[in-house]
Amino acid sequence: MADVAREANVSGQTVSRVSNGRTNVDAETRERVLAAMRKLGYRPNSAARALRTGRFHSIGVIMFTLSTYGNMRTLDAIAVAATDAGYSLTLIPVPHPTQGEVSVALHRLSEEAVDGVIIIVEAHLLDETDVELPPDLPVVIVDSRGRDRYPVVDTDQAHGARLATEHLLGLGHRTVWHVAGPERSYSAERRRESWESTLRAHGAEVPPVLVGDWSSESGHALGLELARDPEVTAVFAANDQMALGVLRAMHESGRAVPDEVSVVGFDDMAESASFWPPLTTVHQFFGEVGRLSVEALVHEVEAGERRGTTLVSTELVVRESTAAPRRD
Repeated sequence: MADVAREANVSGQTVSRVSNGRTNVDAETRERVLAAMRKLGYRPNSAARALRTGRFHSIGVIMFTLSTYGNMRTLDAIAVAATDAGYSLTLIPVPHPTQGEVSVALHRLSEEAVDGVIIIVEAHLLDETDVELPPDLPVVIVDSRGRDRYPVVDTDQAHGARLATEHLLGLGHRTVWHVAGPERSYSAERRRESWESTLRAHGAEVPPVLVGDWSSESGHALGLELARDPEVTAVFAANDQMALGVLRAMHESGRAVPDEVSVVGFDDMAESASFWPPLTTVHQFFGEVGRLSVEALVHEVEAGERRGTTLVSTELVVRESTAAPRRD
């Protein structure tokens, strides 16, 4: 830094301001300092800066799975928002989450040079007392419960499921069958509860729940069961991948969609408009969830203020997979 100061004929403090991205340096002086840095091959030492400031400008992310559409879209948005805020990411996937593995991942990140942690993991694990979140590290939880002690950024799952169910009832279907996500998934639980409460609020019969695992294969297997029942005229699947499996099962079973059976998904994957027929679904704003989770964490790191729960809205996208039931 002293060499750069001599080369640019400025003070060491001015070099420090430029290297830290401060704005209180005039443009001509800044360019002279940057030219001196390039000439001398100078790069700021982030480790030394962290020792001085107590901040690493790094965010840790613990994620349950990298295979689902929603998680990948959310992670992509987190990475973009972190970069925009001047932070790097340290990612620790927990592909087969248990209480012990989540605790180990948290412990690893607490020892890493991170300023805070974003957790995207099955919520019911976070409800277990054996999962200890680091008390001295800012934490933001995505699509999960926060134990009332941590900021939560969440999609309004209940609102989306209500929109899907009311859409099908509004078309004239007597009731709506549900292909749910895994039982230990908090997102699946909220969608299932909202589907049931919406049916009850409209005085409709509540059919038995069929539980899948988010995959199109599980949607296909459960769709074959539904296709055998002539009373089934409307199906709400808890994600688009399972809805795709249901569509295939209906086609294979000779049940026309939407003439005989209407199908609604949840997520609004980019490919959903290209399903046959194009899928009516609930759109989730994953980019907004990722951006707001980084914003909440950085705010706590830099301002020391912890936010509460932030709900991101959902909206129904109506396409050709739903229609009024056929009256024979």
